[in-house]
Amino acid sequence: MNSTRRATACAITFCLALSLAACGGGREYTIPQEACGVPLDATTLDPFLLDGKKFEEVGEPLGARGVAYPRGCDLRVDGSTVVFVHLYREEELVDPMGELVSHQFENREKIGHLPFGGLGAVGDRNALVSTRCAIPEAEYLVVDMRFTDKADGEIVERRRDIQGFALDFVPRLKERLGCTK
Repeated sequence: MNSTRRATACAITFCLALSLAACGGGREYTIPQEACGVPLDATTLDPFLLDGKKFEEVGEPLGARGVAYPRGCDLRVDGSTVVFVHLYREEELVDPMGELVSHQFENREKIGHLPFGGLGAVGDRNALVSTRCAIPEAEYLVVDMRFTDKADGEIVERRRDIQGFALDFVPRLKERLGCTK
């Protein structure tokens, strides 16, 4: 290879590397320790976070007592929802594997033993957990969580991440609400 071709190849490689570095993006935001009125574990939220500049929460504080139900909260990156949590109350335990909510799932599977009691199901883009709370405002809580489909990863890994978020978030929400059971 002559020196002109070598110099051209080096220049092209340098320009390509520079342009890739400039377009690399990444996460320019920090994840708060609490969002939607509930403490967060950044490791369970991480699989759903996108590259961007701004992380924000939009909606009602899910962990606030004395606030009307239903309530919802979005976690967003640069205006795009990455996780949406809808919280409502019921007089009895809702079965996420029941026919009433079957339309909400793609490839629904039961979540095994919940360490905090109740029933749960996970799908390709969501999870739903029904659990006892036993406070004056809510005998039972239903936590409906939906996740961005823009996150990377295999579907098996994604479902595991969704379940991991649900199993971490729901007990933190129950504790913040003061659930007695």
